[in-house]
Amino acid sequence: MNKVESMLLELKDTSEFMVDLAYSSLLYNNAEIAEEVLFLKTKMDDLSNQIQQYIENTGKEHPDEITKFTFILRLQMAIEEIANAATSIADVVLRGLGEHPVIQMSIQESEATIEVATVAGESSLVDKTLGEKALGSRTGMYVMAIKRGNQYVYGPGKDSKISLGDTLIAKGPKESADHFINIAKGTEKL
Repeated sequence: MNKVESMLLELKDTSEFMVDLAYSSLLYNNAEIAEEVLFLKTKMDDLSNQIQQYIENTGKEHPDEITKFTFILRLQMAIEEIANAATSIADVVLRGLGEHPVIQMSIQESEATIEVATVAGESSLVDKTLGEKALGSRTGMYVMAIKRGNQYVYGPGKDSKISLGDTLIAKGPKESADHFINIAKGTEKL
């Protein structure tokens, strides 16, 4: 996979994750999750600029590949439209409009939640993999992404290591949320 293909894949994965988070922020009226969507939009804008710069530089060297570059730019713009829509959804929550009665009715029917938890120094998760701690099966909360600094690991697997300061974004039953958050904080052990 070349550099531009890799960047497009990251752009696509990020936009898909943004949509999931945006709907979840709306469904649960969760501003913290909505803020993650806005953060990811900034990341996507930077990545889009890198793709455009790459195409501009490479196009000068290989003008015979203009058709390929046109396709890449169209794909990039379509992915950005999806990200913009996700941002608009998150904005509804951040402006305090997420408490609409229809949305609240759907929440009452939902038995799942999405939680964001930062791994503290006292947590038994530090320097362990998701598989070692069997976090998903032992808490019911399945990690959708790990945020480390400004980078994300989407759909982490059993070999994904958890580090001090990581932000875990997980989905699971409402009754498991506090246990999951307390494990990340270190107030409960796993």
